[in-house]
Amino acid sequence: MRKTTFRENVTIITGASFGIGRELASQLADQGAWLALAARNAEKLAEVSTQCNQRGGRAIAIPTDVANQSNCQSLVESTVKEYGRIDTLINNAGIGMAARFDELKDLTIFEKVIQVNFLGSVYCTFYALPYLKKTKGRLVGVCSQRGLFPSATADGYGPSKHAMVGFFDSLRIELAGSGVSVTMIFPEWVSTGITSRALKTDGTPTGEISLHERNVMTVETCARVIIRAAETRKREVVMTLLGKLGLWFKLIVPGVVDQFVRKKTE
Repeated sequence: MRKTTFRENVTIITGASFGIGRELASQLADQGAWLALAARNAEKLAEVSTQCNQRGGRAIAIPTDVANQSNCQSLVESTVKEYGRIDTLINNAGIGMAARFDELKDLTIFEKVIQVNFLGSVYCTFYALPYLKKTKGRLVGVCSQRGLFPSATADGYGPSKHAMVGFFDSLRIELAGSGVSVTMIFPEWVSTGITSRALKTDGTPTGEISLHERNVMTVETCARVIIRAAETRKREVVMTLLGKLGLWFKLIVPGVVDQFVRKKTE
């Protein structure tokens, strides 16, 4: 196997049982990475781990609920026990929400989304950071363009992603000179099935793929972009031209951005 950046690179991937996380695991296994795969679904996780081992990587499955701080600690400790170090942490786990804020009966679902999408990244980073400092490793946050722009609904997803951006941007400054890089990824819609798992007002998943998730970027393309960004230690990647233009419009004519977001979700 040819020499690559991620050959024998000890990489933790959260949310590895589906979508982007699963594809990241596959592509990194092709490069010979040593993977610690985390997700709640133990059965699916085991499948991904087996496939990664068959593709030339080395992988262990560690069932993990990133909303649980002790689970995140165990994830990191199990990884170090198996491989002796951590080189890369990809905070990819996430959950969607399909409920207006003014329709919620209480904040249970809102809090759950914040815990998974934001605090899950904080917990994993907290326990992995001492090891990443030793290896001058890589921190990657798979965010969303909803972390850069306002949303048409004030559900928990957008706020969780904005919080993620603020945390990792500040952590990047804090870690200056440590050798640890912080890379933020901002996809728009990717064909992952996340909308079918998004939580409704009653806490149950929608069970349906949204129209917004059809005919969009594939997980294969998205994963390739993420791996390349991590490899080159890029600061951030906004994956669409519309997203890049939107950042300028947000500065110059923010009201136009509000109108665009509202119409896009009607």
